[in-house]
Amino acid sequence: MGLSLGTATEASTIVDDVTGKTVTLREDGRGDRVVGAPWATRSPVLAMNGMAATSHPLASQVAIDILKDGGSAMDAAIAANAAIGLMEPTGNGIGGDLFAIVWDPKTEKLHGLNGSGRSAKGQTLAQLKAKIGDVSQIPNWGTPPVTVPGTVDAWFELHKKFGKLSMAQNLAPAITYAKQGFPVTEVIAYYMDIYQKRYEKLHKAGEIEEIANYQATFLINGKAPAEGQVFKNPDLANTLSQIAKGGRDAFYQGEIAKTMDAYFKRIGGPLRYEDFANHSSTWVAPVSVNYRGYDVWELPPNGQGIAALQMLIVLENFNLKAMGHNSADYLHVMTEAKKLAFEDRARFYADPDYQNINLDYLLSKQYGKARAKLIDMNSAATQVEHGDPKLIEGDTIYLTVADANGMMVSLIQSNYRGMGTGLVADGLGFIFQNRGAQYSLTKGHPNVYSPAKRPFHTIIPAFITKDNKPYMSFGLMGGAMQPQGHVQMVTNIVDFGMNVQQAGDAARFHHKGSTSPTWEGRMKDGGVLELESGVTASTVKELQKRGHKIHITSGPFGGYQAILKDLQTGVYHGASEMRKDGQAQGY
Repeated sequence: MGLSLGTATEASTIVDDVTGKTVTLREDGRGDRVVGAPWATRSPVLAMNGMAATSHPLASQVAIDILKDGGSAMDAAIAANAAIGLMEPTGNGIGGDLFAIVWDPKTEKLHGLNGSGRSAKGQTLAQLKAKIGDVSQIPNWGTPPVTVPGTVDAWFELHKKFGKLSMAQNLAPAITYAKQGFPVTEVIAYYMDIYQKRYEKLHKAGEIEEIANYQATFLINGKAPAEGQVFKNPDLANTLSQIAKGGRDAFYQGEIAKTMDAYFKRIGGPLRYEDFANHSSTWVAPVSVNYRGYDVWELPPNGQGIAALQMLIVLENFNLKAMGHNSADYLHVMTEAKKLAFEDRARFYADPDYQNINLDYLLSKQYGKARAKLIDMNSAATQVEHGDPKLIEGDTIYLTVADANGMMVSLIQSNYRGMGTGLVADGLGFIFQNRGAQYSLTKGHPNVYSPAKRPFHTIIPAFITKDNKPYMSFGLMGGAMQPQGHVQMVTNIVDFGMNVQQAGDAARFHHKGSTSPTWEGRMKDGGVLELESGVTASTVKELQKRGHKIHITSGPFGGYQAILKDLQTGVYHGASEMRKDGQAQGY
């Protein structure tokens, strides 16, 4: 076997003593693959009866066990989500929200669920501003950004429509792990340590009202658990047991709701019992654009999924394949398309109960072509404007599961920023989300804070169909990275022919600095284009020449999981994110 050659920023060449040929060494310490792309981390996982791809190996195993016990893909997804809420508290939990896209083989159609919670009914914009003082945006920590957790209700809505096993069976694995403990994995331990330091600093500064409950729940002898250390959460086990026995009402109308109400009264937070009791999820119709023969599906606002679709209708006007993957032209046009889509995102996306958007116009080929003409291939835009005003009419986890009957579930769930607010209600074992930090404070903006309103959401599940058949269930978590990441996965597969694992392993870009959905600061300097070290030095230099500010880094590029269904054989191809701890499993 010859050496597999990779690309490095500063490569060294040697003469091979056996072949006599000059070869280039990557010098990055990584081994070489025998087949496939030299930069890929592993082969896709292949199976016929069921597949699960999550960000934690034990959660993937939980999903497979549920499938083997006769559960549907939805049962397995709920079970895995409950387990990850315990095992990866740095990204999700039952204090957060949930969105899902489901392919139902019975109806042969996609279903969407918006499981996001609302702001406190009893708190006005004026009251919120009085609480947070003279600042331009809502703080990320403590009680100001708290909204009602939507996950538990979403579980039961999804289960009622697509489940086969009882919810008690689905929650049993997470309850057992919470009681008996599990070893903490490398990436999660890293982030738990970061958040301990952050929360304690913020509490000392008065930004988090209390952290004693967090410390009692998530620390071991006063320290965040280290990699390999066994972590238990008996309080969460008790909470999940109450939910398993009493259903969603146990959380929103029973003792759990009363405990949450008492907690917020005690620490001065806005949520009350009626906010929990009045909560409900919403079934929504997924929306799509056709990209080179593939229908790419996202959920409508209050999420940001249509930003990915907006990028695609712009990019379809360019020959990406001819440009070459991660070339200067490719990264330039992708970044510029992102800037255009994100200006619309900042101006128009909001809770549809308060502001409607003309999605047909926004996602039309005509609009995409008009926006594409604004891209200068030789120069990076420092600022761009949002589209026509007639558009207005009125850390996270992702997992995917597929079963033998053809059901495919694309599910994303989050506390928003990292572990959330830092607030843990007495004895409940989970942290409340800080999703409310995404409201705007600007009067007249569609996303401005209002009582009982859902905030702008970053978390988005995705799906691809081909000829009205399910092709790929996927997601890429990570705040504003998500639409950018979704588009990169689509182009990697559709334009460049990568397999489902290679699509996630390829070096990514992340542009930051666009106008925020909170309307806090318009982009005026072009932002920063963040790149992984897998890109070439010549590409970076060319991008800098065109005016891009480049930062080579690691971390902001999200986490990807996917299941692709071969349209000829029906075989599932599973992929997981090499930047995180998870894996894909099948049987």
